[in-house]
Amino acid sequence: MAIAKADLIEGMVKGMAVLESFDTERQRLNATLAAQRAGITRAAARRHLLTLSHLGYLETDGSYFWLASKVMRFSGSYLASSRLPRVVQPTLNRLAVQSSHSFSAVVLDDEEVVIVARSDVARVMAYGLHLGARLPAHATSTGRVLLAAQTKTALNTWLKGRELPRLTGHTVTDAKVFRARIAQVQTDDFAISCEEHELGVSAMSVPLRNAQGKTVAALNVVLSAAEMKASQIQQNFLPLLQGAAQELRALL
Repeated sequence: MAIAKADLIEGMVKGMAVLESFDTERQRLNATLAAQRAGITRAAARRHLLTLSHLGYLETDGSYFWLASKVMRFSGSYLASSRLPRVVQPTLNRLAVQSSHSFSAVVLDDEEVVIVARSDVARVMAYGLHLGARLPAHATSTGRVLLAAQTKTALNTWLKGRELPRLTGHTVTDAKVFRARIAQVQTDDFAISCEEHELGVSAMSVPLRNAQGKTVAALNVVLSAAEMKASQIQQNFLPLLQGAAQELRALL
C-alpha cells in the first residue's frame, strides 16, 4: 500500500526494521549488528533496541538483545482474528488423519512464505516447519504456487535483481530456469519441490482460491523424499489436495 510521505512515520519504519532484524541466523544482536541489518545508524539502532526492550519486546544482557515472548502477541492476535487459519484448520486436520502426513496453509510475504495453519499430524517434520515459520519462496512448492498466481508485472518485479540462494544441491538458482518452473506451475496448477529447501524432504502444493477466483494461500503436503518419487506424489496426493481446495473455495 502506497501512502503519502507526510503520513509515513519514519520512526516506526526504523523500529520495525530493527525488530525484523532478528531471525534464525541472528538470534542475538548488539547495536552495531542491528544497525547493519536494519540499514540505519548505530545510534538510531541503539535507541530502538533500548525502547523495544523497555516495552518488553526484547530482552537484553546489557550488550546484546534478543526477542522476548511478548512478540508472540502479534502472531497470536493474527491467528485468533484472521479468517483464513480458522477456516482451513479443520480441513488440514482431516487430511492429516486420512493420509498420516503433514499439511499446511501458507501465504506469501515478499521473498518468503509463512505457515499460517498446519495439521496436528506431522509424520515428516522438516526443520522449521512450525506454525509461523518463514521459508524462502523460491525453494518451496508453496512459494512457486503463490508466485505463479502473481501478474506478469508483479512477478517481473519480484525477480528483478533477486538472488536465488542455493540451500541444497537441488535448489534452482538460475533465474531463467526458475521463471520456466513458474510458467509450468501456471500451466499445471500445482507444484512439486523435491529436496530443494531441505535434503530428504519433498512437498506438493496447490493454490487455495476464494469464490472470486483469487489465490489467497497455498495448500501443501510434506513427505519424505525417500518415500515416493515426484510422479507418485502427484498420483497419490494431487486429487486429495485439489478436492480440499475446491471444498474450501466457497469458504475463503
